[in-house]
Amino acid sequence: MSTAYWQEMMDKLDTKVTRMAEQIGGKCPHYAGADGKYDDMASDWWTTGFWPGLLWIMHDMTGKELYKEAAWHWDATLEEWFVKPTVELHHDVGFQFLPTAVIKHTLTGDEDGLRRGIEAANFLAARYNPAGKFIRAWNEDKYGWVIIDCMLNISLLFWASKVTGDPRYKHIAVSHAETTMQYGIREDGSTKHILSFDAETGAYIENFGGQGYSPESCWSRGAAWGLYGFVNTYRHTGDERFLNTAKRIAHYFIAALPDDQVPYWDFRTGNDGRKYKDSSAAAIAASGLLELAEVVPPGEKSLYANAAARILRSLTENYATWDQPEHEAVLTKGTGSGESLIEVSLIYADYYYIEAVAKLNGWKHRIF
Repeated sequence: MSTAYWQEMMDKLDTKVTRMAEQIGGKCPHYAGADGKYDDMASDWWTTGFWPGLLWIMHDMTGKELYKEAAWHWDATLEEWFVKPTVELHHDVGFQFLPTAVIKHTLTGDEDGLRRGIEAANFLAARYNPAGKFIRAWNEDKYGWVIIDCMLNISLLFWASKVTGDPRYKHIAVSHAETTMQYGIREDGSTKHILSFDAETGAYIENFGGQGYSPESCWSRGAAWGLYGFVNTYRHTGDERFLNTAKRIAHYFIAALPDDQVPYWDFRTGNDGRKYKDSSAAAIAASGLLELAEVVPPGEKSLYANAAARILRSLTENYATWDQPEHEAVLTKGTGSGESLIEVSLIYADYYYIEAVAKLNGWKHRIF
């Protein structure tokens, strides 16, 4: 697909996101329903980082100060939760601080962003279980639960090792990736959502369907998290095992796509009629596929780059709200699970779509 096409999409996003900044204001958005209005979550919610993250990308791509001004305060807001009573901060501090503190420091050199990013990395590293060699996902009594989403959160640990020179962060990230690779990725490249371990002994117990259809199914957004996460792990380590795992997931994902290139919420749904689309899985996977195209041999690049372009073109032409200026999101038809948030707009779908389009326009300041 031509460079001119993606430049045109970047220009359209500039117009769209400028309007979104006015509409969303100080809200902490997660999803928008049929009315097109984003909700306003508590700032410790796991999706907090995606709105400021896409603003930072738009600032980097356009140079416009309005995006920078709207994004600037978010890492300070998030930091407050380290000293507040909360159960919401968990392994998703990667999703929260990479698109806020880390990108802020990367683009501006801000020392508070650096400090807050390292603080979040320390928090994430402290969730590591050495007996089971995994990072604990959620809080409460789920001491031995691991989820596929964390494969992107560990990018925070790779970054922390790079900026501090301390390899311990990287060691934890690699150890978690190895455990996920062993127990969470099937031979055919399909992924499991939730893995359960004995927190005391580290022994693997079982897996759960989680947000997917069943324990035996493949939740499409989970596959996208895994694809992108294993590419990143390879990029930070050079370990071919992780590259080959990313390829397996990518091959499964691409082969399982329907004709319009945007997956259903699960690749293995039953016959109960719940064929809900998930634009967020498509956007995450497309960005991950672009990363994969960057690290494979020349003869393999087009397989992944072309798949990413097909997905993004479908999102652009069939799922975007270009002709709905009152709509506060970029994409429609994202699905949280087969039980809730069905075919709504999701802020992380918007983030990864913008991230992918920015990459096609030469953006290099990768944070995940």
